[in-house]
Amino acid sequence: MQPYKTLPVAQKIRFCVRIANEIRMHLRRERKAPLTLSMQEPIQTSKDGSHLTVLDVVPDDFLLDEDCECREESSRLRTLVQQLTGRERQVILLRYGLSGQPPLTQQQVAQLLGISRSYVSRIEKAAVQELRAQLEPTR
Repeated sequence: MQPYKTLPVAQKIRFCVRIANEIRMHLRRERKAPLTLSMQEPIQTSKDGSHLTVLDVVPDDFLLDEDCECREESSRLRTLVQQLTGRERQVILLRYGLSGQPPLTQQQVAQLLGISRSYVSRIEKAAVQELRAQLEPTR
């Protein structure tokens, strides 16, 4: 193919029109494609390799204690949360809104506690695993 500068004007115009049509077709295809986004989709990776996911930055309106099937389980959950270490308890209470305030994102909890978001994520995951392990035998 000849370099663009050496093409006659008519061919340059056809070339530009073809490119414009390709762009329009691409945009139409993109518009028709459904936009699906996983809550586990990484949106940022830190130096230590931990991922910031969509779930980490979207406030969680789910209140953990409201989902419990009965008051007994809710009471048991609150007892188990109180048995967590101080930092784990703080993170769980803030993330899930168990102390009466709205749930916070990991980033908001990190700023409030003066620690990194990835550290909040690790604390939260460990605490939730511990809570699940202690709740599962009673179900």
